[in-house]
Amino acid sequence: MNPSETNQQCPNRTKFRTFAFYSLSILVLFLAISFSFTKTNYYKVQYLKYTLTTTSSPTLLFRAIGSLFSSPKSILMSSHCVLWMAPFLSGGGYGSEAWSYILALHQHHVKIPSFRLAIEHHGDLESLEFWEGLPRDAKKLAYELFQTQCRMGETVVVCHSEPGAWNPPLFETLPCPPTVYQNFKYVIGRTMFETDRVNPDHVKRCNRMDYVWVPTDFHVSTFVESGVDPSKVVKIVQPIDVKFFDPLKYEPLVVASIAKLVLGSQNIGRKSAFVFLSVFKWEYRKGWDILLESYLREFSKVDGVALYLLTNPYHTDRDFGNKILDFVESSDIEEPDNGWAPIYVIDTHIAQSDLPRLYSAADAFVLPSRGEGWGRPFVEAMSMSLPVIATNWSGPTEYLTDDNSYPLPVDRMSEVLEGPFKGHLWAEPSIHKLRVLMRHVMENPNEAKAKGRKAREDMIRRFSPEIVAEIVREHIQNIIRK
Repeated sequence: MNPSETNQQCPNRTKFRTFAFYSLSILVLFLAISFSFTKTNYYKVQYLKYTLTTTSSPTLLFRAIGSLFSSPKSILMSSHCVLWMAPFLSGGGYGSEAWSYILALHQHHVKIPSFRLAIEHHGDLESLEFWEGLPRDAKKLAYELFQTQCRMGETVVVCHSEPGAWNPPLFETLPCPPTVYQNFKYVIGRTMFETDRVNPDHVKRCNRMDYVWVPTDFHVSTFVESGVDPSKVVKIVQPIDVKFFDPLKYEPLVVASIAKLVLGSQNIGRKSAFVFLSVFKWEYRKGWDILLESYLREFSKVDGVALYLLTNPYHTDRDFGNKILDFVESSDIEEPDNGWAPIYVIDTHIAQSDLPRLYSAADAFVLPSRGEGWGRPFVEAMSMSLPVIATNWSGPTEYLTDDNSYPLPVDRMSEVLEGPFKGHLWAEPSIHKLRVLMRHVMENPNEAKAKGRKAREDMIRRFSPEIVAEIVREHIQNIIRK
């Protein structure tokens, strides 16, 4: 095969595996589907172990089996292709954001089919729980887009991940782009940072891209100031599925049935407590320590409040209850005479399809994060008409206003002491102001609900899928025309 013929192949087909592996992979997935593995614990466990212990890309399974569910009719649309590479099977921030773009483009790009869409898993390990929790329409779309055929010279590649995963990757993952950059029409990096700057090595990786998409004006500023070529940096906001996250569609989830009480006691005498909800992965950046201190200093059992934390591990174990107790014991926070205000932890997986019901069970959303790339739980809560208390710094400044939320002031900037962002700066939200805002929201429910309604209006007006899909489509069309 000569080089010109090689360049006509789909970039995804550059992955080399033996015929035996292909056959086994297809057989495993087919059996899993045939025996309804989403409802059988045995198949769940065995398939998850299989996918997480193999060095192969699971997307080969989806491309191979996809023809059983759909036909590649999109090939008739256009010769140009957009290959979107992201952690589609992982969940987390990048994966969920990538799905929001793909669903938006699929739903609102049909009228002007100027390019075809293909997707490829890249960046993080696969999570069967996340895949099972996806709505059925998303799964069906995945089968179709994983098999889309693209020609290198007519393909725009979107590398939707942190720059360390870009070609050449700094850890084991499918490189993005899959071969050398020059083989493709354009290569776009979609990324963000939660601090005041970008690492020098990542600046070099960004400058290797034709364009770098960032979600907010905050990131445009920090990327350019860090040394990324200003002509490459483009703001592309993130969509939020306002039809999916619609408070009128859902009954509240019974959170008491899935949450663990880790501090305080239930208020038996009250019909219902005022519920504060927070959703985050357990890491220092998320400001869980600030949240706990503010809540425990401000409220006691007689206030009739409850704090629910939906959290998951991030380079740590799942023993969140003891982590909270250890934090309280090591602090100078004294237990009120009336007893602690209750804190509950939800550490089980909540399916994507059930997330709106979780937000519906809350009266307010609160997260005093030290830094966010975008803040997906914030916009989900705002779309569900919840009043939101969020740190007024980094990504959330793109959508927080005094009219639609409760922006939390920052006391000072502090230095990141460990990890890949060591030496960077991020925000230290005000504990005092957080106490004031949480009390204010609880005691002024009508005002809080009005801000929640305004928040949903703003999400619909600025970040609904059809609006963001048009922004993305127009940018891609412009670079294809070049």
